[in-house]
Amino acid sequence: MVMALLVVVLAAGCLESATGAAMLSQLKPTLAVTASPTPNQVLHGGEDVITVTWSLNATAGTDAEYKKVKVSLCYAPVSQKEREWRKTHDDLKKDKTCQFKVTEQPYAATGKVEYRVALDIPTATYFVRAYALDASGTQVAYGQTLPGATFDVISITGVTTSIKVAAAVFSTFSIASLAFFFYIEKRKKNN
Repeated sequence: MVMALLVVVLAAGCLESATGAAMLSQLKPTLAVTASPTPNQVLHGGEDVITVTWSLNATAGTDAEYKKVKVSLCYAPVSQKEREWRKTHDDLKKDKTCQFKVTEQPYAATGKVEYRVALDIPTATYFVRAYALDASGTQVAYGQTLPGATFDVISITGVTTSIKVAAAVFSTFSIASLAFFFYIEKRKKNN
C-alpha cells in the first residue's frame, strides 16, 4: 500500500515536471526590453509613467510559437535581500521576483506600453522583464532590462500633512490632560 502510494506520488511529480513548469534558465532570451526610467531614477506611485518597449532580437530566430507577451515589474536583487517573499526561483511557478503585471497582450515582434506606476507597488528597486507566452500561456522566451538599468519606486504612504497635524494636536492634548489630572489628584491628596 505504501509502495503504491509512493509510486503514484513520484509519477505525478515526474508528469508535472515534464509537462508544465517553465524554468527561467531554459528560456531563450529572445526579447530586447527597454524601459524609460534612467538608471537609479526615483519614481512615485500614482504619479510617474514608465514606457516599456520590446522587440525580437535580430539573432533570435523564429517567433512563430509566441502568442502573447506579458510584461512585469520585477524586484532587483538588492530589494530581494533578506526578503523570502521576493526571492528568485528558476521554476517560474515558484518565482516571486516579478509580482506586478504591467500588461499582457497579443504578441507583436515589436511593442510598446505606457504604465502608470500603481499606488500599491511597494517601495523597492525594480527592473522590467517581458515573457513571450505560447498558446497555452506557458513562458517560452523572455527578455529584461539590463542589470544596471534598475530604478526605484517610492510608494504612497497615505500619511498626509493634515493627519500629521491632527496626530500632533491629539498627542499634545493627551499629555496636557495627563498632567492636569495628575496635578488635581496630587492636590486632592494633600488636602
